[in-house]
Amino acid sequence: MTTDPSKPWLDSYAPGVPHTLPDPTGSLFDLMAESVATYPDHVALEFFRRETTYAELGDQIARAAEGLRELGVKAGDPVAISLPNCPQHVVAFYAVLRLGAIVIEHNPLYTARELRHQFEDHGARIIIAWDKIVETVQAFPADVRVDHIVSVDVTRAMPFMTRAALRLPIPKAREARQSLTTSVSGTTPWQDLLDHEPIAAEVAKPAVDDVALIQYTSGTTGHPKGATLSHGNLLINAAQARAWVPEVPRGSASVHAVLPLFHAYGLTLCLTFAMSMGARLVLFPRFDPDLVLSVIRKRPPTFLPAVPPIYERLTAAAAEKGVSLRGISIAISGAMPLSPSVVEPWEAATGGYLVEGYGLSETSPVLMANPVAPTRKAGTVGLPLPNTEIRVVDPENPTVEMPAGEPGELLVRGPQVFSGYWKRSEETAAVFVDDWFRTGDIVRVDADGFVTIVDRIKELVITGGFNVAPSEVEEALRAFPGVADVAIVGIPDERDGEHVVAAVVAAPGATIDEQALRDFARERLAAYKVPRRVELVDELPKSLIGKVLRKRVRDHILERP
Repeated sequence: MTTDPSKPWLDSYAPGVPHTLPDPTGSLFDLMAESVATYPDHVALEFFRRETTYAELGDQIARAAEGLRELGVKAGDPVAISLPNCPQHVVAFYAVLRLGAIVIEHNPLYTARELRHQFEDHGARIIIAWDKIVETVQAFPADVRVDHIVSVDVTRAMPFMTRAALRLPIPKAREARQSLTTSVSGTTPWQDLLDHEPIAAEVAKPAVDDVALIQYTSGTTGHPKGATLSHGNLLINAAQARAWVPEVPRGSASVHAVLPLFHAYGLTLCLTFAMSMGARLVLFPRFDPDLVLSVIRKRPPTFLPAVPPIYERLTAAAAEKGVSLRGISIAISGAMPLSPSVVEPWEAATGGYLVEGYGLSETSPVLMANPVAPTRKAGTVGLPLPNTEIRVVDPENPTVEMPAGEPGELLVRGPQVFSGYWKRSEETAAVFVDDWFRTGDIVRVDADGFVTIVDRIKELVITGGFNVAPSEVEEALRAFPGVADVAIVGIPDERDGEHVVAAVVAAPGATIDEQALRDFARERLAAYKVPRRVELVDELPKSLIGKVLRKRVRDHILERP
């Protein structure tokens, strides 16, 4: 019998998963403080096999927070973080939050142009940055120049012997060292922050409704916008994730952070959920199958959040090297469609589950997931999490609900849904219908409440789990000599979900060199945004008001031999 006819998904929950959760209280810093108090001697972080306990992590956070306070950071200030996965990233995140300041995560591989756009938007005057990108930040023009750069040498968090090996006078060691660190000047070294006394208890802490994070996203269209997420948004999403796996007790799990922490997906599953579980978080600065397998040999993770290409590569590498994947209990896939051709070999190799979920940066990010149980349905993105409501509406008139089982635009409501985009009231208003958030995705919900993504209204390209805004890439390519017009579309790819492809119209008499165009783009855009290929076309199809019809461009490219 259905518990609630309007919420059929509740009857499809795995045993032990609650239908509702209490409202969150406190802050993300309190979440961390609770794990520090409860599991002081448990390992919190592992980085190239160097371990940091929760007690040590809590001490470093308190010292870094005091160091940032003495640099002038106060409640409500935006503070940028641009780091790979490393212990300093975790410490920096919670140290900023301890002060009631706002974290802005940045991809450390962004170009100066991409970073500048976001700094112009959020206005942060301090950045905690990987030393490899310090020169990029120092080259900012005067109108966006920061007051303080805290530079981080990630090798300082490695075991002594690993660091010593990087100093060996051999090409392989030199290459590894150069990929991880570089010499910088004119900054505040990270170690200077840790040399402070711990922050005083009486320094005010943030409240549940305070903004904790500005997470940049392309939203439904256009350039990246900052989704403002409160402590409450992120706390409840961590609680929803914990509730989804009731069989895993706190203080017992391990999580492999192969996803970047600057990405909303990696941030929640690793920085908040894992820490709230009192889990061992194993940090990888980048995804390297051999490095991940070397850790799995020693201790397989309880949780491995990732994207389908990572599961494919790990399955193949493990088979090639004779490494057992048995013992990886729960693999959670997101950010792009998960094919049964990936699930079956993974589950056969691990003996665990590989389930798909769904979310957006604007929703902290997780909205739904498949049950971690035999009842999960491959090909769907699962069921709404506790406290999450959904509606399926006519995309042309989102006040009209679609008949049961018919496709329509997904609207969502829940405590993990953001309050709006940073300083963009008009764009915020455009994505809400009353208090329901418009996802821009076309879905179908079956009788059991399982949701299947059918199509996207929004024109984002999702490649390797990363969102690419077509207009951002188009703007960069239009500056290339000889380009009269350009449209960016996503073309399906089994490995990456989609590839970025550029349809380019050459100016009269001009010749476009594809490689030169791609090199030009690489200087201005992160690597995953650079078109994989360039298609020369005579013209771009446009609407009566002159808008490029990207769907027709995409269809035309797909029809080409």
